[in-house]
Parts: sequence; C-alpha cells; structure tokens
Amino acid sequence: MFTKSIRFHYAWIVVAVTFFTLLFAAGVRTIPSVIIKPLEAEFGWDRTSVSFAVALSLFAYGFGGPIAGSLVDRFGPKRVMLAGLALITFGLVPIMWMQNIWVFNLLWGLVVGIGTGMIANVLGATIANRWFNARRGLVLGLLGASAAAGQLIFVPSAIALATSSGWRTVIGIIAFGVGMMIIPVLLFMRNRPSDMDLQPVGGENVTASGAVVVEPSTPLREAIRTRDFWLLALSFFVCGYTTNGLIGTHLLPHTVEHGFIEVETAGALGLMGIMNIVGTLASGWATDRYDNRKLLATYYGLRALSLVALPFIVEIRDLYLFALVYGLDWVATVPPTVNLTARRFGRGSLGSIYGWIFCSHMIGAGIAAQAGGIFRDALGDYHLIFLSAAVFGFIAAVLSLSISTRRAVTVASQAA
Repeated sequence: MFTKSIRFHYAWIVVAVTFFTLLFAAGVRTIPSVIIKPLEAEFGWDRTSVSFAVALSLFAYGFGGPIAGSLVDRFGPKRVMLAGLALITFGLVPIMWMQNIWVFNLLWGLVVGIGTGMIANVLGATIANRWFNARRGLVLGLLGASAAAGQLIFVPSAIALATSSGWRTVIGIIAFGVGMMIIPVLLFMRNRPSDMDLQPVGGENVTASGAVVVEPSTPLREAIRTRDFWLLALSFFVCGYTTNGLIGTHLLPHTVEHGFIEVETAGALGLMGIMNIVGTLASGWATDRYDNRKLLATYYGLRALSLVALPFIVEIRDLYLFALVYGLDWVATVPPTVNLTARRFGRGSLGSIYGWIFCSHMIGAGIAAQAGGIFRDALGDYHLIFLSAAVFGFIAAVLSLSISTRRAVTVASQAA
C-alpha cells in the first residue's frame, strides 16, 4: 500500500485524462472571442446578436453543471465525460456550414453549451474529492489550471488560424481534438479508486477504531436555505461575470477596436494564460494552508483593481501588465470555492451543491456576455461594462469574508 499511495497511484492517470479533457473543453470556450468579428464581417450580424448566442451557451454551460453533478453521482465521471465530448463534437462540426443566426444559437448556444457544461469545474471537483484525501487542494489547482492552459494554447493559435485560414478552420481543428479525446477516456478513465482495488491518495478516512468515516452530506433543499450557500453562489456569480462572460468574450474585440493589432493581443492573452496557470497552481497550494475566505477576498479585490484600469489602457506594455495581474486570479477562485463548499456542506454532496454554485457562475457569465454586446452597440465601447465588473469584484471580496467555515455534520442515512 505504501508503494501504491506514495511512489505511484492510478489516481494520477485519472488526473491526467481529466486534465486534458478539461483543457480541450476550455479551448472550445475560447472560440467566441476569436470568431465574433469574422462572423459579423461574413454574415452582417451585429454584436448584440452574436453575444446572445454566447450568452445562451454560457447559460447552458452553467446549467450543465448541476446536470453533470447528478449524472456523475449516478453514472460516474467516465460516462459523463464521454457524453460531454460527444455533444461538443456533434455541436461544433455543423457550425462550419451554418448560414443563419438561429443555427448558431442552437448549436453553439445549446448543444455545445450543455456539452462543455458537463465537462467543467464540477467534474474536476468530483475527481479531486473521490481520488484524493491528501493533496486535494493541489489537484484542484492543477485541474483548474487546465482552463488556463487551454487559453494559453488555443487563443493565440486560434487567432493565427482565423487570420490565415478562416474561422471555419478554427472550428474544425478544435472539433477534431475534442473527438480524439474520447479514446483516452475510454481506455484509461476510472470512476472510483475501488474500481482498481485501491484507496484514495492519502488512504481512507477512518475513526480511531478503524471504521471508514461516512462522508458528510447535506441535502440540496437544506443547503439552499443557508446563508453560506448564497454567499458562495453570489460571489461565484461575480466570478463568472468578470471572467468567462466579459473578458473571455469581449476582451479581444475590445482591444482590436481600441487600437491594438491582433498579434499584440494574442501575445497578451498568451501571457494571461501563463499567469493563469501559475496563479491557479499557487491557489491550490495555498488552499490547503490558508484561510480560504481571505484568499477569495484577495483574488476578487485584485481582479477588480485590474478591471478598473482596463478602459484606460492604450499602450501595449500596459495591456501586458493587465494580462499579468488579471491572469493570476482568473481561475484561482476555484480551489478555495470548492474547498469551502466541501467543508461547509460535506464531500458527500459536493457534486450536486457545487453544481448549482457553478451554475450561478455561468449565469453571471451569460449576463455579462449579453450585456457586453448591448453596451458595445449602444455606447460604442465597453468602458462602462468593464467598470461595472470592477464594482462587482469589490462586492464579491466582501461577500467572501462573510462565509462560515464550520464543517458539515455527517448524517449516515443521508450519506449512504
């Protein structure tokens, strides 16, 4: 057992497969920022119309979280990953031949949205909590960093491809990569350590008498009556508003319209991706050691400060400075949010409860994506919507400090 748990454990293969699955799903989520302007140019669609499809996709992505949480609890991560990858592939391929906005709304907005929602933070949180009783924060940070790695790899490459070969090539290559990920999931993914006759990394949690501890669990109907659930949900709503929805969708069009060339922005986005990986891994390490509430308050505060400056950035060096500061805390909020949810409501119900907290994240993202398009068409720029995100960031910092850290009580009948 010493050899299996310390020198090598199959859990790390599961983490590797999950990492690359999440990476490709994250790569898919970067597509809108790259193809917004090409779609406008080719089809004559306005920013509000394209943003609606993005918002719809983010909403579907968010509601895919609770669905994924329930399906993972019932069928296991492997089947959910396979279903999600298949949905993404079948949704992306027909987009290359679309001619109407309603087709984009249907395929990108619903099919791809639900598919990527099934392969998102909820899946990574479940893997970390099923396979690890030690180093869980580090694993959460590593899986969270997959989103950053997806940004680092896909955004600059997608910008170059869209410029040289067109937006359809971007869609086709990413669809192929997502489809190919089905193979390692089929071959190597396992649902639980017991499937391999193993214990989690760190061993089972046991009492002094040697009995296995029943994981704490809180029914969803009880969790939503608590103040802490809504503090977590509202702060994560702000996280989605200030990341996937606003910056993830509209930063590239904003910079191009603000006088930067796409190659310069691609370099800044690459730096943002690098800092995102660094920040998320560091956050996972810190989550195991420091007050998670103070970590969240710090992340949201720094994010808000960077967003205050964004409308006034006109020099490339300042854009790179923004990318550095903002990139450090893009996904850094995930490990402490997951850990606080598991601590407060119990690991036995993490999938369902965190699924709804993640859903609030994507509702915020969807609202910001649509609002960004509306503000841009109405006012001619994104300045006011960026400043609104900064205000929300400061509010989220205050909310985070109010979350309770008391542990869930184990109820055997609920956790069975």
